[in-house]
Amino acid sequence: MTPPVEAVLFDLDDTLCVYEQTADEVLAAAFEAVGVQPFFDGDEYVARFDEFLDAGEEIVDIRRACFATFAEEAGYDSALGHDIAAAYTERRDPSGVAFTPGAREALDAVADEYRVGMVTNGDPTLQTPKLDSLGIGDRFETVVHGGVDAPYKPNPEPFHVALDELDVEPEQAVHVGNSLESDVRGALAAGVRAAWIANGTDPDPQPDYVFETVAGVAAEPWR
Repeated sequence: MTPPVEAVLFDLDDTLCVYEQTADEVLAAAFEAVGVQPFFDGDEYVARFDEFLDAGEEIVDIRRACFATFAEEAGYDSALGHDIAAAYTERRDPSGVAFTPGAREALDAVADEYRVGMVTNGDPTLQTPKLDSLGIGDRFETVVHGGVDAPYKPNPEPFHVALDELDVEPEQAVHVGNSLESDVRGALAAGVRAAWIANGTDPDPQPDYVFETVAGVAAEPWR
């Protein structure tokens, strides 16, 4: 028999919040700032982000390595990629975020009944302003930053760090996230049930629960 859920872990980016300014909008401004026509877009940046997780602990280091590779692949010097990354960082406001549909309600629904934590890829200098802007920093008993407190998701260690701090066993927890690779694969590797926010693709690996939006968490289907 599956043990009852005692803790709910949440991802942050694109699960509980989204940037009010899209990656493509910030990239367009960054390309304009360095005086070159765009040669990659936000979708490519997001899709290949995980390839560069070894570049450093902070998001700026990962972005710098990512953009340098994109520049080289497009026939430019890596230094141009570094310049674009710097321009992007200068124009990306980490506090300029908004809740995803149903996110506030989902947090309200679980906060009184479950231990609540966060497992997010990204350093505190990037993620903490988002929590502060949304006014939800106090909702989480623990926040584990993949890449700083533990390796990046999908490594299972950040999930284990969060659960150790909550004093909850993996089989008693659910992790809610939008990424099949980072969230679903990472949670399953940690022995945690995975709840996936669907994006229209076929899920692989297969999550335990699928929601159209994070609002589905409010229904607590694992009860």
